[in-house]
Amino acid sequence: MNRDTRTALMDLAEHTVRSRGFDGFSYADLAEAIGIRKASIHYHFPTKAKLSEALIERYQTSLQQGLAEIEAAHTSAGARLKALIALYRGALHDGQTVCLCVAFSTCRESLSDTVIARVGAVRAMVLQWIAETFELGHRDGSVSAIGDPTDEAPATLAMLEGAHLAARTEEDLGVFDAATRLLSARCQ
Repeated sequence: MNRDTRTALMDLAEHTVRSRGFDGFSYADLAEAIGIRKASIHYHFPTKAKLSEALIERYQTSLQQGLAEIEAAHTSAGARLKALIALYRGALHDGQTVCLCVAFSTCRESLSDTVIARVGAVRAMVLQWIAETFELGHRDGSVSAIGDPTDEAPATLAMLEGAHLAARTEEDLGVFDAATRLLSARCQ
């Protein structure tokens, strides 16, 4: 299997996890969709646990890059928070998917300890980024009504993740927009 097939498998598996959950597919499903034998998948990902590890590693790298791009593009905390909301909104794909951490969190019992720890690390990374953004908001005044940034961060992440679940349930981006409207309104 060449690198392009491996990437295609990961892309398909990630989309499937984000739309149907980790338990919502098998290697046979992936093999049929890609047009390869199941044994070819096992060559690169001997188990679904190994596939999930590869998915969360790639997701963490992608999310780190996305947060760095937000910082590079926006100097104010308000603009950064609006960009974060847009990043999460984009991950919904018209209400058809949720972010990978949310998807993995809903099927925790099926995940290895390694993946559970990695999901925690990704969430910790985002929490720190959000807290630092609220700290910047204290300094630059571009976010109104800021409490303690370490309290704002988990509330904000929970709101974004909950908005994901609600929008996915309704298959409606408007649900996400309504859930995030108050945070957006705080940002100048």
